[in-house]
Amino acid sequence: MAASADPQRIVIENCSIATVDAHDTEYASGYIVVADNRIESIGAGKAPEGLTGVVRRIDGTGHLATPGLVNTHHHFYQWITRGLATDHNLFNWLVALYPTWARIDEPMARAAAQGSLAMMARGGVTTAMDHHYVFPKDSGDLSGAIIGAAREMGVRFTLARGSMDRSEKDGGLPPDFAVETLDGALAATEATIDAHHDASFDAMTQVAVAPCSPFSVSTELMRQGAELARRKNVRLHTHGSETVEEEQFCKELFGMGPTDYFESTGWLGDDVWMAHCVHMNDSDIAAFARTGTGVAHCPSSNARLAAGIARVPDMLAAGVPVGLGVDGTASNESGELHTELRNALLINRLGAHREAALNARQALRLGTFGGAQVLGRADQIGSLEAGKLADLVLWKLDTLAHSSIADPVTALIFGAAAPVTLSLVDGKPVVEGNHLTTVDEDAIARVTRDEARRLAQIAAGARSVPCGSRRSTAYR
Repeated sequence: MAASADPQRIVIENCSIATVDAHDTEYASGYIVVADNRIESIGAGKAPEGLTGVVRRIDGTGHLATPGLVNTHHHFYQWITRGLATDHNLFNWLVALYPTWARIDEPMARAAAQGSLAMMARGGVTTAMDHHYVFPKDSGDLSGAIIGAAREMGVRFTLARGSMDRSEKDGGLPPDFAVETLDGALAATEATIDAHHDASFDAMTQVAVAPCSPFSVSTELMRQGAELARRKNVRLHTHGSETVEEEQFCKELFGMGPTDYFESTGWLGDDVWMAHCVHMNDSDIAAFARTGTGVAHCPSSNARLAAGIARVPDMLAAGVPVGLGVDGTASNESGELHTELRNALLINRLGAHREAALNARQALRLGTFGGAQVLGRADQIGSLEAGKLADLVLWKLDTLAHSSIADPVTALIFGAAAPVTLSLVDGKPVVEGNHLTTVDEDAIARVTRDEARRLAQIAAGARSVPCGSRRSTAYR
Protein backbone atom coordinates (compact mmCIF):
# COMPACT_ATOMS: atom_id res chain seq x y z
CA MET A 1 0.00 0.00 0.00
CA ALA A 2 1.35 3.40 -0.95
CA ALA A 3 2.14 5.80 1.88
CA SER A 4 -0.27 8.68 2.32
CA ALA A 5 0.86 11.99 0.88
CA ASP A 6 2.53 14.41 3.27
CA PRO A 7 0.01 17.14 4.21
CA GLN A 8 0.47 20.70 3.06
CA ARG A 9 1.32 22.89 6.02
CA ILE A 10 0.84 26.58 6.81
CA VAL A 11 2.95 27.92 9.68
CA ILE A 12 2.00 31.11 11.54
CA GLU A 13 4.54 32.46 14.05
CA ASN A 14 5.24 35.44 16.31
CA CYS A 15 1.60 36.31 16.98
CA SER A 16 -0.41 36.63 20.15
CA ILE A 17 -2.90 33.77 20.40
CA ALA A 18 -6.22 33.52 22.23
CA THR A 19 -7.22 29.88 21.89
CA VAL A 20 -10.64 30.17 23.64
CA ASP A 21 -10.16 26.57 24.79
CA ALA A 22 -11.63 25.26 28.05
CA HIS A 23 -8.87 26.97 30.04
CA ASP A 24 -8.78 30.21 28.00
CA THR A 25 -5.14 29.46 27.16
CA GLU A 26 -3.30 32.41 25.67
CA TYR A 27 0.20 32.93 24.31
CA ALA A 28 1.88 36.33 24.19
CA SER A 29 3.96 35.07 21.26
CA GLY A 30 3.26 31.71 19.74
CA TYR A 31 2.76 29.59 16.65
CA ILE A 32 0.03 27.66 14.85
CA VAL A 33 0.72 24.84 12.40
CA VAL A 34 -2.09 24.00 9.99
CA ALA A 35 -1.90 20.67 8.14
CA ASP A 36 -4.38 20.56 5.26
CA ASN A 37 -7.71 21.46 6.93
CA ARG A 38 -6.78 20.75 10.57
CA ILE A 39 -4.85 22.52 13.28
CA GLU A 40 -1.86 20.22 13.80
CA SER A 41 -0.13 21.99 16.67
CA ILE A 42 -0.23 25.23 18.62
CA GLY A 43 1.90 26.66 21.40
CA ALA A 44 4.28 29.27 22.75
CA GLY A 45 7.45 30.34 20.98
CA LYS A 46 8.56 29.14 17.58
CA ALA A 47 7.03 26.34 15.53
CA PRO A 48 8.69 22.93 15.70
CA GLU A 49 11.79 22.39 13.56
CA GLY A 50 11.88 20.00 10.65
CA LEU A 51 8.32 20.43 9.41
CA THR A 52 7.83 19.07 5.91
CA GLY A 53 5.35 20.12 3.25
CA VAL A 54 5.37 23.76 4.38
CA VAL A 55 3.76 25.77 1.58
CA ARG A 56 3.55 29.05 3.46
CA ARG A 57 5.14 30.74 6.48
CA ILE A 58 3.48 33.82 7.96
CA ASP A 59 5.12 36.29 10.33
CA GLY A 60 2.30 37.26 12.69
CA THR A 61 4.16 40.04 14.48
CA GLY A 62 1.67 42.68 15.63
CA HIS A 63 -1.29 40.33 15.23
CA LEU A 64 -3.71 38.37 17.39
CA ALA A 65 -4.85 34.92 16.25
CA THR A 66 -8.30 33.77 17.35
CA PRO A 67 -10.77 31.13 16.29
CA GLY A 68 -12.90 32.24 13.36
CA LEU A 69 -16.10 34.02 14.35
CA VAL A 70 -19.33 31.99 14.28
CA ASN A 71 -22.59 33.70 13.37
CA THR A 72 -25.69 32.06 14.86
CA HIS A 73 -28.60 34.13 13.50
CA HIS A 74 -29.15 36.04 10.27
CA HIS A 75 -31.62 36.72 7.47
CA PHE A 76 -29.50 37.16 4.34
CA TYR A 77 -32.36 38.32 2.11
CA GLN A 78 -32.66 41.53 4.13
CA TRP A 79 -29.36 42.79 2.66
CA ILE A 80 -31.37 44.30 -0.20
CA THR A 81 -33.79 46.13 2.12
CA ARG A 82 -31.26 47.90 4.34
CA GLY A 83 -31.84 51.45 5.52
CA LEU A 84 -35.64 51.27 5.57
CA ALA A 85 -38.01 51.83 8.50
CA THR A 86 -35.07 53.07 10.56
CA ASP A 87 -37.17 54.70 13.31
CA HIS A 88 -39.65 51.85 13.85
CA ASN A 89 -40.19 49.41 16.66
CA LEU A 90 -40.42 45.72 15.84
CA PHE A 91 -44.09 45.57 14.85
CA ASN A 92 -44.14 48.73 12.72
CA TRP A 93 -40.90 47.64 11.08
CA LEU A 94 -42.50 44.31 10.15
CA VAL A 95 -45.62 46.00 8.79
CA ALA A 96 -43.48 48.32 6.69
CA LEU A 97 -41.23 45.63 5.22
CA TYR A 98 -43.24 42.42 4.84
CA PRO A 99 -44.95 43.54 1.61
CA THR A 100 -41.51 44.06 0.09
CA TRP A 101 -39.92 40.88 1.47
CA ALA A 102 -42.80 38.83 0.08
CA ARG A 103 -41.64 39.62 -3.45
CA ILE A 104 -38.11 38.28 -3.40
CA ASP A 105 -37.04 35.82 -6.07
CA GLU A 106 -34.04 33.60 -6.74
CA PRO A 107 -31.67 36.23 -8.22
CA MET A 108 -32.47 38.57 -5.33
CA ALA A 109 -31.88 35.83 -2.74
CA ARG A 110 -28.54 34.93 -4.32
CA ALA A 111 -27.36 38.56 -4.49
CA ALA A 112 -28.46 39.27 -0.92
CA ALA A 113 -26.69 36.14 0.31
CA GLN A 114 -23.52 37.22 -1.49
CA GLY A 115 -23.65 40.65 0.15
CA SER A 116 -24.37 39.28 3.61
CA LEU A 117 -21.69 36.62 3.40
CA ALA A 118 -19.07 38.97 1.97
CA MET A 119 -19.49 41.49 4.76
CA MET A 120 -19.30 38.85 7.45
CA ALA A 121 -16.36 36.96 5.95
CA ARG A 122 -14.35 40.15 5.47
CA GLY A 123 -14.89 40.83 9.19
CA GLY A 124 -13.63 37.49 10.49
CA VAL A 125 -16.66 35.19 10.22
CA THR A 126 -15.64 31.68 9.18
CA THR A 127 -18.96 29.94 9.96
CA ALA A 128 -22.17 31.64 8.89
CA MET A 129 -25.84 30.75 9.14
CA ASP A 130 -28.98 32.02 7.48
CA HIS A 131 -32.54 31.67 8.77
CA HIS A 132 -34.51 31.91 5.55
CA TYR A 133 -38.28 31.53 5.87
CA VAL A 134 -39.80 33.62 3.02
CA PHE A 135 -40.67 31.37 0.08
CA PRO A 136 -43.12 33.20 -2.22
CA LYS A 137 -44.86 31.04 -4.78
CA ASP A 138 -42.90 30.59 -8.03
CA SER A 139 -39.84 32.39 -6.63
CA GLY A 140 -37.32 29.74 -7.69
CA ASP A 141 -34.80 27.67 -5.75
CA LEU A 142 -34.05 30.09 -2.93
CA SER A 143 -32.33 27.56 -0.68
CA GLY A 144 -30.10 26.41 -3.51
CA ALA A 145 -29.19 30.00 -4.35
CA ILE A 146 -28.22 30.79 -0.76
CA ILE A 147 -26.18 27.60 -0.31
CA GLY A 148 -24.48 28.22 -3.65
CA ALA A 149 -23.42 31.70 -2.55
CA ALA A 150 -21.88 30.30 0.65
CA ARG A 151 -20.07 27.58 -1.26
CA GLU A 152 -18.66 30.14 -3.68
CA MET A 153 -17.49 32.35 -0.79
CA GLY A 154 -15.76 29.39 0.86
CA VAL A 155 -17.26 29.81 4.34
CA ARG A 156 -18.68 27.07 6.53
CA PHE A 157 -22.46 27.39 6.51
CA THR A 158 -25.70 26.33 8.18
CA LEU A 159 -28.97 26.99 6.36
CA ALA A 160 -31.82 27.15 8.85
CA ARG A 161 -34.57 26.24 6.39
CA GLY A 162 -37.45 28.34 7.68
CA SER A 163 -41.15 28.28 6.95
CA MET A 164 -44.41 30.12 7.55
CA ASP A 165 -47.96 28.81 7.21
CA ARG A 166 -49.89 31.61 8.94
CA SER A 167 -50.66 34.40 6.46
CA GLU A 168 -52.94 37.45 6.37
CA LYS A 169 -56.06 35.33 6.05
CA ASP A 170 -55.12 33.60 9.33
CA GLY A 171 -54.29 36.84 11.14
CA GLY A 172 -50.58 36.82 10.32
CA LEU A 173 -48.48 39.47 8.61
CA PRO A 174 -47.18 37.79 5.42
CA PRO A 175 -49.27 38.02 2.25
CA ASP A 176 -51.06 34.80 1.42
CA PHE A 177 -48.84 34.08 -1.59
CA ALA A 178 -45.68 34.31 0.53
CA VAL A 179 -46.39 31.39 2.87
CA GLU A 180 -46.46 27.63 2.45
CA THR A 181 -48.97 25.01 3.49
CA LEU A 182 -48.17 22.81 6.47
CA ASP A 183 -47.50 19.78 4.29
CA GLY A 184 -45.65 21.82 1.69
CA ALA A 185 -43.32 23.40 4.25
CA LEU A 186 -42.49 20.06 5.86
CA ALA A 187 -41.89 18.36 2.52
CA ALA A 188 -39.69 21.19 1.21
CA THR A 189 -37.69 21.28 4.44
CA GLU A 190 -37.08 17.54 4.30
CA ALA A 191 -36.06 17.77 0.65
CA THR A 192 -33.56 20.52 1.53
CA ILE A 193 -32.04 18.34 4.26
CA ASP A 194 -31.78 15.37 1.90
CA ALA A 195 -30.17 17.46 -0.83
CA HIS A 196 -27.74 19.57 1.19
CA HIS A 197 -27.10 18.45 4.78
CA ASP A 198 -23.65 17.02 5.49
CA ALA A 199 -23.19 15.38 8.89
CA SER A 200 -19.44 14.80 8.56
CA PHE A 201 -16.82 16.30 10.90
CA ASP A 202 -15.53 18.79 8.33
CA ALA A 203 -18.91 19.56 6.74
CA MET A 204 -19.09 22.84 4.87
CA THR A 205 -22.91 22.83 4.58
CA GLN A 206 -25.49 21.81 7.15
CA VAL A 207 -29.26 22.31 7.36
CA ALA A 208 -31.52 22.97 10.36
CA VAL A 209 -35.32 22.90 10.65
CA ALA A 210 -36.50 26.43 11.40
CA PRO A 211 -40.18 27.47 11.39
CA CYS A 212 -40.09 31.26 11.64
CA SER A 213 -41.76 31.91 14.99
CA PRO A 214 -44.84 30.94 17.00
CA PHE A 215 -46.68 33.90 15.49
CA SER A 216 -46.15 33.13 11.83
CA VAL A 217 -46.57 29.36 11.96
CA SER A 218 -49.19 26.98 13.28
CA THR A 219 -48.70 24.88 16.38
CA GLU A 220 -48.81 21.82 14.17
CA LEU A 221 -45.92 23.12 12.06
CA MET A 222 -43.90 23.70 15.24
CA ARG A 223 -44.66 20.22 16.53
CA GLN A 224 -44.16 18.35 13.27
CA GLY A 225 -41.09 20.44 12.47
CA ALA A 226 -39.47 19.25 15.71
CA GLU A 227 -40.38 15.66 14.89
CA LEU A 228 -38.88 16.04 11.40
CA ALA A 229 -35.63 17.49 12.74
CA ARG A 230 -35.15 14.64 15.20
CA ARG A 231 -36.03 12.00 12.63
CA LYS A 232 -33.40 13.47 10.29
CA ASN A 233 -30.92 14.16 13.13
CA VAL A 234 -30.53 17.87 12.42
CA ARG A 235 -30.82 20.92 14.65
CA LEU A 236 -33.85 23.17 15.31
CA HIS A 237 -33.99 26.97 15.22
CA THR A 238 -36.65 29.67 15.64
CA HIS A 239 -37.26 33.13 17.11
CA GLY A 240 -38.21 33.35 20.77
CA SER A 241 -39.08 35.84 23.53
CA GLU A 242 -38.13 38.95 21.58
CA THR A 243 -40.73 41.46 22.79
CA VAL A 244 -42.34 42.37 26.10
CA GLU A 245 -45.79 41.72 24.66
CA GLU A 246 -44.99 38.14 23.67
CA GLU A 247 -45.73 36.50 27.01
CA GLN A 248 -49.19 38.08 27.17
CA PHE A 249 -49.89 37.06 23.59
CA CYS A 250 -48.77 33.48 24.23
CA LYS A 251 -50.98 33.27 27.29
CA GLU A 252 -53.95 34.58 25.30
CA LEU A 253 -53.37 32.31 22.31
CA PHE A 254 -51.88 29.18 23.88
CA GLY A 255 -52.73 29.50 27.58
CA MET A 256 -49.04 29.59 28.60
CA GLY A 257 -45.89 31.69 28.30
CA PRO A 258 -43.40 31.36 25.41
CA THR A 259 -40.99 28.95 27.08
CA ASP A 260 -43.75 26.64 28.26
CA TYR A 261 -45.24 26.75 24.76
CA PHE A 262 -41.91 25.83 23.21
CA GLU A 263 -41.56 22.92 25.61
CA SER A 264 -45.10 21.73 24.88
CA THR A 265 -44.29 21.52 21.16
CA GLY A 266 -40.92 19.79 21.56
CA TRP A 267 -38.87 22.93 21.13
CA LEU A 268 -36.57 22.78 24.13
CA GLY A 269 -33.46 20.60 24.00
CA ASP A 270 -29.74 20.51 23.39
CA ASP A 271 -30.41 20.35 19.64
CA VAL A 272 -32.38 23.66 19.71
CA TRP A 273 -31.30 27.27 19.61
CA MET A 274 -33.50 30.38 19.72
CA ALA A 275 -32.85 33.85 18.38
CA HIS A 276 -33.05 36.91 20.68
CA CYS A 277 -34.52 35.63 24.00
CA VAL A 278 -34.61 39.23 25.21
CA HIS A 279 -37.41 38.83 27.75
CA MET A 280 -36.66 35.73 29.84
CA ASN A 281 -37.56 35.36 33.51
CA ASP A 282 -35.66 33.19 35.98
CA SER A 283 -37.87 30.20 35.25
CA ASP A 284 -37.30 30.55 31.50
CA ILE A 285 -33.53 30.71 31.94
CA ALA A 286 -33.61 27.68 34.22
CA ALA A 287 -35.59 25.72 31.63
CA PHE A 288 -33.08 26.59 28.90
CA ALA A 289 -30.21 25.57 31.19
CA ARG A 290 -31.91 22.33 32.23
CA THR A 291 -32.53 21.29 28.62
CA GLY A 292 -29.37 22.69 27.04
CA THR A 293 -31.34 24.99 24.73
CA GLY A 294 -29.09 27.58 23.10
CA VAL A 295 -29.50 31.31 22.48
CA ALA A 296 -28.41 33.51 19.57
CA HIS A 297 -27.80 36.92 21.14
CA CYS A 298 -28.27 39.79 18.65
CA PRO A 299 -27.39 42.99 20.56
CA SER A 300 -27.36 45.47 17.66
CA SER A 301 -30.68 44.32 16.23
CA ASN A 302 -32.27 44.29 19.68
CA ALA A 303 -31.17 47.91 20.13
CA ARG A 304 -32.12 48.98 16.58
CA LEU A 305 -35.71 47.75 17.13
CA ALA A 306 -35.86 48.85 20.79
CA ALA A 307 -36.61 45.27 21.86
CA GLY A 308 -34.57 45.44 25.07
CA ILE A 309 -31.45 43.97 26.67
CA ALA A 310 -31.20 40.19 26.91
CA ARG A 311 -30.07 38.74 30.24
CA VAL A 312 -26.88 37.25 28.84
CA PRO A 313 -24.86 37.30 32.10
CA ASP A 314 -27.64 35.40 33.87
CA MET A 315 -27.91 32.90 31.01
CA LEU A 316 -24.16 32.25 31.09
CA ALA A 317 -24.16 31.89 34.87
CA ALA A 318 -26.95 29.31 34.59
CA GLY A 319 -25.07 27.35 31.93
CA VAL A 320 -27.15 28.28 28.89
CA PRO A 321 -25.15 28.03 25.61
CA VAL A 322 -25.02 31.53 24.09
CA GLY A 323 -23.61 32.65 20.74
CA LEU A 324 -23.77 35.91 18.80
CA GLY A 325 -25.89 36.78 15.79
CA VAL A 326 -25.81 39.60 13.26
CA ASP A 327 -29.57 39.22 12.61
CA GLY A 328 -30.98 40.46 9.34
CA THR A 329 -29.38 43.57 7.89
CA ALA A 330 -32.71 45.38 7.74
CA SER A 331 -32.28 45.64 11.53
CA ASN A 332 -28.47 45.72 11.68
CA GLU A 333 -27.27 47.54 8.62
CA SER A 334 -23.55 46.96 9.25
CA GLY A 335 -23.95 43.22 8.78
CA GLU A 336 -20.74 42.46 10.68
CA LEU A 337 -20.37 40.01 13.54
CA HIS A 338 -17.13 41.65 14.72
CA THR A 339 -19.12 44.69 15.85
CA GLU A 340 -21.38 42.38 17.87
CA LEU A 341 -18.44 41.40 20.08
CA ARG A 342 -18.11 44.99 21.23
CA ASN A 343 -21.84 45.72 21.31
CA ALA A 344 -22.61 42.60 23.34
CA LEU A 345 -20.17 43.76 26.00
CA LEU A 346 -21.25 47.40 26.05
CA ILE A 347 -25.01 46.89 25.86
CA ASN A 348 -25.03 44.23 28.56
CA ARG A 349 -23.20 46.67 30.85
CA LEU A 350 -26.29 48.88 30.63
CA GLY A 351 -28.26 46.13 32.34
CA ALA A 352 -28.54 45.03 35.93
CA HIS A 353 -24.98 43.70 36.23
CA ARG A 354 -23.43 46.94 35.02
CA GLU A 355 -19.61 46.77 34.67
CA ALA A 356 -19.56 43.13 35.82
CA ALA A 357 -21.89 41.97 33.03
CA LEU A 358 -19.29 40.81 30.51
CA ASN A 359 -15.57 41.22 29.99
CA ALA A 360 -13.51 41.13 26.80
CA ARG A 361 -12.73 37.43 26.95
CA GLN A 362 -16.34 36.48 27.62
CA ALA A 363 -17.36 38.53 24.58
CA LEU A 364 -14.78 36.76 22.43
CA ARG A 365 -16.03 33.39 23.68
CA LEU A 366 -19.61 34.31 22.73
CA GLY A 367 -18.50 35.02 19.17
CA THR A 368 -16.41 31.86 18.79
CA PHE A 369 -16.83 28.83 21.04
CA GLY A 370 -20.30 29.92 22.18
CA GLY A 371 -21.46 30.07 18.59
CA ALA A 372 -19.95 26.66 17.87
CA GLN A 373 -21.87 25.23 20.85
CA VAL A 374 -25.13 26.74 19.64
CA LEU A 375 -24.66 25.27 16.16
CA GLY A 376 -23.72 21.87 17.58
CA ARG A 377 -20.14 22.02 16.29
CA ALA A 378 -18.06 22.68 19.41
CA ASP A 379 -16.00 19.52 18.82
CA GLN A 380 -14.93 20.82 15.41
CA ILE A 381 -14.67 24.63 15.53
CA GLY A 382 -14.82 27.58 17.94
CA SER A 383 -11.42 27.20 19.61
CA LEU A 384 -7.81 26.82 18.47
CA GLU A 385 -6.81 23.30 19.48
CA ALA A 386 -4.86 20.51 17.82
CA GLY A 387 -7.21 18.27 15.85
CA LYS A 388 -9.87 20.91 15.27
CA LEU A 389 -10.69 22.33 11.88
CA ALA A 390 -8.42 25.11 10.64
CA ASP A 391 -10.91 27.99 10.87
CA LEU A 392 -8.94 30.92 12.27
CA VAL A 393 -8.41 34.66 11.94
CA LEU A 394 -5.28 36.79 12.17
CA TRP A 395 -6.26 40.29 13.32
CA LYS A 396 -3.87 43.22 12.68
CA LEU A 397 -3.46 45.18 15.92
CA ASP A 398 -0.32 47.26 15.36
CA THR A 399 -1.92 50.19 13.52
CA LEU A 400 -3.04 53.56 14.87
CA ALA A 401 -6.42 52.13 15.93
CA HIS A 402 -4.99 49.60 18.40
CA SER A 403 -1.23 49.95 18.88
CA SER A 404 -1.39 51.72 22.26
CA ILE A 405 -3.62 49.04 23.87
CA ALA A 406 -1.27 46.57 25.55
CA ASP A 407 -3.64 43.61 25.86
CA PRO A 408 -4.52 42.24 22.39
CA VAL A 409 -7.89 40.75 23.38
CA THR A 410 -8.92 44.06 24.95
CA ALA A 411 -7.76 45.82 21.77
CA LEU A 412 -9.87 43.52 19.60
CA ILE A 413 -13.06 43.79 21.68
CA PHE A 414 -12.98 47.35 23.03
CA GLY A 415 -11.21 48.96 20.08
CA ALA A 416 -12.26 49.85 16.57
CA ALA A 417 -12.97 47.08 14.07
CA ALA A 418 -9.60 45.45 13.43
CA PRO A 419 -8.38 44.65 9.91
CA VAL A 420 -8.20 40.96 9.01
CA THR A 421 -4.80 40.08 7.60
CA LEU A 422 -5.73 36.43 7.09
CA SER A 423 -8.83 34.32 7.55
CA LEU A 424 -8.65 30.58 6.96
CA VAL A 425 -11.69 28.36 6.54
CA ASP A 426 -10.98 24.65 6.35
CA GLY A 427 -7.33 25.61 5.97
CA LYS A 428 -7.95 27.76 2.90
CA PRO A 429 -7.67 31.58 2.79
CA VAL A 430 -10.92 33.47 2.29
CA VAL A 431 -9.49 36.85 3.36
CA GLU A 432 -5.99 38.23 2.68
CA GLY A 433 -4.98 41.75 3.59
CA ASN A 434 -8.55 42.71 4.56
CA HIS A 435 -9.94 41.67 1.15
CA LEU A 436 -11.88 38.61 0.07
CA THR A 437 -9.92 36.13 -2.02
CA THR A 438 -12.75 34.04 -3.46
CA VAL A 439 -15.13 36.66 -4.87
CA ASP A 440 -15.14 40.16 -6.38
CA GLU A 441 -16.38 42.59 -3.71
CA ASP A 442 -17.06 45.37 -6.22
CA ALA A 443 -19.12 43.06 -8.41
CA ILE A 444 -21.17 41.98 -5.39
CA ALA A 445 -21.75 45.63 -4.47
CA ARG A 446 -23.07 46.30 -7.98
CA VAL A 447 -25.38 43.30 -8.16
CA THR A 448 -26.82 43.85 -4.68
CA ARG A 449 -27.52 47.50 -5.53
CA ASP A 450 -29.25 46.46 -8.76
CA GLU A 451 -31.33 43.77 -7.09
CA ALA A 452 -32.32 46.13 -4.25
CA ARG A 453 -33.58 48.63 -6.82
CA ARG A 454 -35.44 45.92 -8.74
CA LEU A 455 -37.13 44.69 -5.58
CA ALA A 456 -38.10 48.23 -4.58
CA GLN A 457 -39.66 48.81 -8.00
CA ILE A 458 -41.62 45.56 -7.87
CA ALA A 459 -42.84 46.26 -4.35
CA ALA A 460 -43.86 49.82 -5.23
CA GLY A 461 -45.94 48.56 -8.13
CA ALA A 462 -47.67 45.72 -6.31
CA ARG A 463 -47.69 46.60 -2.62
CA SER A 464 -50.46 45.12 -0.49
CA VAL A 465 -51.83 47.39 2.22
CA PRO A 466 -51.39 45.81 5.68
CA CYS A 467 -54.13 46.11 8.24
CA GLY A 468 -53.23 48.80 10.74
CA SER A 469 -55.02 47.03 13.57
CA ARG A 470 -52.79 43.95 13.70
CA ARG A 471 -51.29 43.11 17.07
CA SER A 472 -47.92 44.52 18.00
CA THR A 473 -46.78 41.06 19.08
CA ALA A 474 -46.52 39.66 15.56
CA TYR A 475 -43.17 38.15 14.77
CA ARG A 476 -40.69 37.92 11.97
